[in-house]
Amino acid sequence: MNSTPNNMSGRRPLILISNDDGFDANGIRALADMVRPIGDVLVCAPDGPRSGFSCAFSATKYLTLQRQHNMGDDIEVWSCSGTPVDCVKLAIDQFCLEHEDPSHCTYPEAHRHRMPDLILGGINHGDNSTVNNHYSGTMGVAKEGCLKYIPSIAFSTCFYNEDANLEPLRPYVQQIVRRVLAEGLPKGICLNVNFPAREVFEGVRVCRMTYGQWVNEVVRRPHPRGYDYYWMVGHYRNDEPEAKDSDQWALNNGFVAITPTQIDVTAYAYMEHLRDWEMDNG
Repeated sequence: MNSTPNNMSGRRPLILISNDDGFDANGIRALADMVRPIGDVLVCAPDGPRSGFSCAFSATKYLTLQRQHNMGDDIEVWSCSGTPVDCVKLAIDQFCLEHEDPSHCTYPEAHRHRMPDLILGGINHGDNSTVNNHYSGTMGVAKEGCLKYIPSIAFSTCFYNEDANLEPLRPYVQQIVRRVLAEGLPKGICLNVNFPAREVFEGVRVCRMTYGQWVNEVVRRPHPRGYDYYWMVGHYRNDEPEAKDSDQWALNNGFVAITPTQIDVTAYAYMEHLRDWEMDNG
């Protein structure tokens, strides 16, 4: 089963965009502008930074939505008080779905009765290659879309400077978006796309996730009031720097890295090893 675009009416595809840097970040504004020639764009993103929230959602607190200034005349922008995943859930429920009870939804009907044809996360300021995939709120956006069987892509750049020039990414973003809209993605698979910190790229590589880990992650500091507090910091260690099929190798050598990411985390190869654990009671 493929996740394929569901727009059969001849209308432009509907593209929902979120991120984990906030609705007014340079990256999300650049991404919205890059894809506006391709489809109708709706932005629903956190009201502030939410890096590291992965697939978290707000199960114990209420959420708010607030209308922000449009991007130009054609792109609605909304902010949400929750996580990146909350943004996707709320946007679909409040802006896209049809509800039998009109009181369930009080927001404008510009996109009502239209599920997104594509969900995008980013452009993140900071790469989400290797194990960052698991921590990333940008990837959380793509994974939530994938869970809803909507083709989804996360875009990130190794430029951490929020004022970085993202214009060189435009043709690559547009080409990837157009191909996914035309071809769809398999059920349970989304794309993790990372750009190296440069303005001219060597090309594109389809890669696997690099094995590595964050080390020296915790810094302890004494507080003036007599207790300790901690900063989560650290640095990334590539545990296979010579592996040329990995996303880190691609980025380190100037290539755009595309890593297909699957939702099903079952270790199929290990299942057979565990078969002798099976038993029937009685």
